[in-house]
Amino acid sequence: MNIHISDNAIEWFKDEMDLEAGDKIKFFSKIYGTSPVQEGFSLGFTKDPDPINVVVSTEVEGILFFIEEGDLWFFDEHDLYVEYNKSSDELEFDYKKP
Repeated sequence: MNIHISDNAIEWFKDEMDLEAGDKIKFFSKIYGTSPVQEGFSLGFTKDPDPINVVVSTEVEGILFFIEEGDLWFFDEHDLYVEYNKSSDELEFDYKKP
């Protein structure tokens, strides 16, 4: 499994969350909502300075994006693609089997 962050998405993270090199963003499962990979669960993210049990990660412009072991099940062996949609001014998440 891999995490892919588009150039537009990294700019969104830097602008909206005031991120800089050395910061860390955790992707995690939320118990409400829905997603293409898990019904009844959605994807959340938060700034997290102290990762524990990182199993998947990628670094873009010095910012670490990661998933911890306890949330790996959510992705059901799909890669995570994060894109920014300019017209809705929101991040979009896509899940693809490698």
